[in-house]
Amino acid sequence: MNLQHVRVKFFVDGELTVDLQDVINTFHGWVAEQSMDEMMIDVADYRHVPNGPSVVLVGLKADYVFDETGGRPGLLYSRKSEVNATSEEQVQAAIKAAADACARLEAAFEGLTFSRQEFEVTVNDRAIAPNTAENAAELTTIIGATLSSAFGISDFEADTTRDSRQLLGANIKLSSAIDLAAGS
Repeated sequence: MNLQHVRVKFFVDGELTVDLQDVINTFHGWVAEQSMDEMMIDVADYRHVPNGPSVVLVGLKADYVFDETGGRPGLLYSRKSEVNATSEEQVQAAIKAAADACARLEAAFEGLTFSRQEFEVTVNDRAIAPNTAENAAELTTIIGATLSSAFGISDFEADTTRDSRQLLGANIKLSSAIDLAAGS
């Protein structure tokens, strides 16, 4: 399985204390400054959509979504274009991009923190990666290799239990905290 369209969501740790209008303003600043490692194009406000993504920082190759769906607010990095890289490189790049954005948001907003011990990885491509037990096991192996090589973390739990109609993915719980600044 050669993963594409990898998504990573870091959850807000505790209560969401930030006004999403301030997040929108910050994202607009990132677009104006082109301060991300990739080209950012626009910001979309979806707060009016029930169970929607809230705020989207639209990029050429990936989007950053301040997402409140699923009952857990957080920052979701969503790669939307294909990349010529191994599955492990895809997952590593997605984790690092999400971690970098989380660290930047924490620096911008006092009191906002993201979990360092829990996040979610999904693959937004059912054709390449259908949600099967075999693919879930392979994804867990890829995530483990990534955590070990890029972050020095070898002890983690991966919950891949999902309805087969959902995207292939895993909720990751780490025994030690991941360094969000390592994404920079």
